[in-house]
Amino acid sequence: MNRNPLIAKFFLLCLGLLTLLPAQASSAQMTAAEQVQVFASRATGSLLLLRGEGFQEAHLARLDKDIADLESASQNAMSASSEIPGLTTKLVTQLRLGVSFGPNEDNVPWRYPEELAQALRDLLTVARAVPDATAEGELPGKVEYLAVQYLSRSYIGTFEIAREQPDNYIGQDERVLVPDIDAAMKKLDDKSNPALAKLKTRWNFLRAALLDMNSQSNALASASGRAFAPTTVDRHARSLSSQWMAINSVEQAP
Repeated sequence: MNRNPLIAKFFLLCLGLLTLLPAQASSAQMTAAEQVQVFASRATGSLLLLRGEGFQEAHLARLDKDIADLESASQNAMSASSEIPGLTTKLVTQLRLGVSFGPNEDNVPWRYPEELAQALRDLLTVARAVPDATAEGELPGKVEYLAVQYLSRSYIGTFEIAREQPDNYIGQDERVLVPDIDAAMKKLDDKSNPALAKLKTRWNFLRAALLDMNSQSNALASASGRAFAPTTVDRHARSLSSQWMAINSVEQAP
C-alpha cells in the first residue's frame, strides 16, 4: 500500500525530536542565583590564589573579572532575592580588603580569614534559598565551594564552614559533598550528551584530590601525606564549573 511520503517524513521528524528530549531533560536552566553561588566562590578562590601564589598580575586580573561577573549576576538575581546585591557588596568589600593588605602576610589581621569566610557564607546562604532552587543547579556551586575549602586549607590552614547548616552544602566539607556530587553525577545522562561524559571524567580526576583534603584533622597535611596541589585543584574545579555552565543556559532576570 502506498503512503503519502509527506506523512512518512513528518513521522520521522517527530521521532527524531523525541530522541532529543532525554538530553535536554538532563540539564535544566541555570538561574542567576545559582550563577551567583559559582562566581562568589570563584572570586574568593581567586583571592586565596592571589595571596598564596605571590600576588601575580594574572591572578589579580582574574579576581577583578570574577568580581565583575559576580556583581553582574547579583543584579540579575535581584528579582529572586533583594538581599543578594547587598550581600554581594559585603563580600566584594572583603575581597578588595584582602588585596589592600599587599603580599606581606604579617599585614593581614588574624580575624580577616574568618570575616571573609563569613561574608561568603552569608551570600551563599541567601542565594541557595531562593524559590525554585534545585539540587542539580547547585552542583557547580558545590564544586567551587569545595575548591575554596581546598585552597584555604592549602594556603591559610582553615576555612570555617557553616556548621549550623549541616543539611546543605554551605555547612559541609568533602566528607559529605564528594559523595553528594558523585550521586548527582550518576544521574546525568551522559550517553545522550557527550558533554556530560566529559564533565564526569573531569570530576573523577578532581574528586581524588578533594577527598585527600583531610578536613577532619587539625594537622595542616593531606590524608595521604602528599603536598597539597591548590593550583591544580583550582584549575580543574573552574574548568568543571565552566563546562557545566556551558551545558546549561543561564536564565536571565526580566
